[in-house]
Amino acid sequence: MESIEQTLDRLEKIYDAAVERLREDVIAFGRERELPAPERRHDGSYAYPELRLRFRGGDQPADRNRAFGRLNAPGLYTTTVTRPELFRDYLREQLELISENYEVELEVGSSKQEIPFPYVLDGGAGAELAGVDPNLIARHFPSTELADIGDELADGIVLENDDDPIPLSLFDGLRTDFSLARLAHYTGTSTDHFQRFILFTNYHRYVDEFVDWAGAQLGSNGYTALAGAGGMMLTEQTDNARAQLSDTAWRRHQMPAYHLVGPNREGITLVNIGVGPSNAKTITDHVAVLRSHAWLMLGHCAGLRNSQKLGDYVLAHGYVREDHVLDADLPPWVPIPPLAEVQVALEQAVEEVTGLAGYELKRVMRTGTVASIDNRNWELRDHREPVQRFSQSRAIGLDMESATIAANGFRFRVPYGTLLCVSDKPLHGELKLPGMATDFYKRQVAQHLKIGIAAMEKLRAMPRERLHSRKLRSFAETAFQ
Repeated sequence: MESIEQTLDRLEKIYDAAVERLREDVIAFGRERELPAPERRHDGSYAYPELRLRFRGGDQPADRNRAFGRLNAPGLYTTTVTRPELFRDYLREQLELISENYEVELEVGSSKQEIPFPYVLDGGAGAELAGVDPNLIARHFPSTELADIGDELADGIVLENDDDPIPLSLFDGLRTDFSLARLAHYTGTSTDHFQRFILFTNYHRYVDEFVDWAGAQLGSNGYTALAGAGGMMLTEQTDNARAQLSDTAWRRHQMPAYHLVGPNREGITLVNIGVGPSNAKTITDHVAVLRSHAWLMLGHCAGLRNSQKLGDYVLAHGYVREDHVLDADLPPWVPIPPLAEVQVALEQAVEEVTGLAGYELKRVMRTGTVASIDNRNWELRDHREPVQRFSQSRAIGLDMESATIAANGFRFRVPYGTLLCVSDKPLHGELKLPGMATDFYKRQVAQHLKIGIAAMEKLRAMPRERLHSRKLRSFAETAFQ
């Protein structure tokens, strides 16, 4: 039986050979219309490597509190793997946890799932194929077949027969490559730079504050680089790092991302996702394949209570989902529970940054239900109906992204949380005036971001088995996180 390190080495070897073979053959076809050997479509030449784990049965571990790293039944567990060098630490962590608690046999080989040719072409290869019709390439080489890509496992849909191997992971190689390609497109950064603690925001002022803070952290706490959209890359401690943003092309990208790179990819990534539930679903659909340890939403919301002031905080412990983008994947009747570990980290972070505690803390932060809606201008219609629903749900804040991000965290088994800042009170006629808005943003955004970062640092310090809640796992789960 191969050791874990030998297994990981074999995954990389098979993957690298398949990618190189596919890339060379596609380029040869583009240059000279040279067709690949027919057997290459059948012998695994272009296929993802497959990780196989065989469990013949035995005693279950005494510790039953873990959310992942568990085998529920004897059998053969499999998954296809892409970019094994990117996921090496993740794979090692999962396999070590399983091997410590179960007698298993590890194997690696070529799968029957082929790598689509667009995923192996870099800029140089793309230049070689300039003017070649992609449809012509797709006649002779594996291409992206949408029918083969899905989230059936995450959504609790079992398509396999009883005799088929048991899925080892939520995402196979094909699904992962699909999202990695789109992450690079939307965020303008290499997927290699993404960290496993993610902050989402809907406002670029948070980016300015994050970049300034992150630039000052370089060289301390293991942080080695600040990578960002449009080619931003800082490796030395930098004051006023936001000045570097003006030299990048971040505006070309729909959801620009910025990564404070830490050891073992356990730094912090911030993504400005823009406005709306569609954007929130898009980014979380794709970030999920990176198997984040936690993601938090920091953004602005409408305050719905008389007692709230502009600048107050809203800590979500429940969600009203009127975003509708996930209705087909996760029905609205499914409750999205608060996660104690994340809730406590956020509340403690607010205490530390504001210097308030107990009853005084309640003056600036309310915990309650957040409603997310897909209509930005709900005030323009007869709004008696939505106002009634806000009242019935006891909602204290209204936005367009938080419920979607939390629901997709629940769906993909990623710990989630929401801390919003009240930026207006439409039900009470309190709107930001221009001068007031500028002052508000300068003061409150900086504090809000500090709170989010402090919460992330608390979550990062937690043991993984404590952070990853069993609330996010069903009775039939994959072994990998």
